[in-house]
Amino acid sequence: MRIPAHSVCTAIRDDIVAGVHERGSRLTEELLARRYGVSRVPVREALRTLEAEGFVVTRRHAGACVAEPTEQEAADLLEMRGLLEPLGAARAAQRRTEAHLKVLRGLVRLGQERARRGTSDDLRSLGGWFHETLAQASGSPALIAMLTQLRHKIAWMYAVETPADPVESWTEHGAIVDAVARGDGERARALTALHTERATAAHRLRLGRPRERAEHVRNPQHAVNKASLRH
Repeated sequence: MRIPAHSVCTAIRDDIVAGVHERGSRLTEELLARRYGVSRVPVREALRTLEAEGFVVTRRHAGACVAEPTEQEAADLLEMRGLLEPLGAARAAQRRTEAHLKVLRGLVRLGQERARRGTSDDLRSLGGWFHETLAQASGSPALIAMLTQLRHKIAWMYAVETPADPVESWTEHGAIVDAVARGDGERARALTALHTERATAAHRLRLGRPRERAEHVRNPQHAVNKASLRH
């Protein structure tokens, strides 16, 4: 059975973000095919996609390598997110469906509950799902794709500290959803811009490869689990 290239791409990207493939390291088709349990064809296609996304570069005499972004490039990503997430929220206020609102409100309820209880272990995941759903509600495939790529690259380049006041952070999420539900695009944009600006302060540029991220994978045979891939 042929494994889709997008599934291989997701697996390689996830491992780059997790630090399994170190910045600057070579990515040979043969080793990657063996690692993910696929042929070289989907690996080759995946590497082309990852190069277009900025995770991989092709170097003379070395071939495909994990990119080594500069601090300025990393800073630019946060600035772009600060511009695009508010735009997405404004679009969501005009284009969201009842299904989007149901999911967003459910995430806010869960987030607020966990924040009040002080169980912050899964708050980051809930926050990621919230912003992913908000982007989906924009109804713009191009904007959704750009925001998704930004989230991956920011997660690769930055460590994010837990908000000093998680309850306040989820109150902000709730206010954004209220504005989206009312169709108030300008308020949704303004609230999201403020929320994104505050969240940016919690980002710390990663220097090198954190040891705990290296523990992500021990087994050199890392077959692609298609059922678990979401992107």
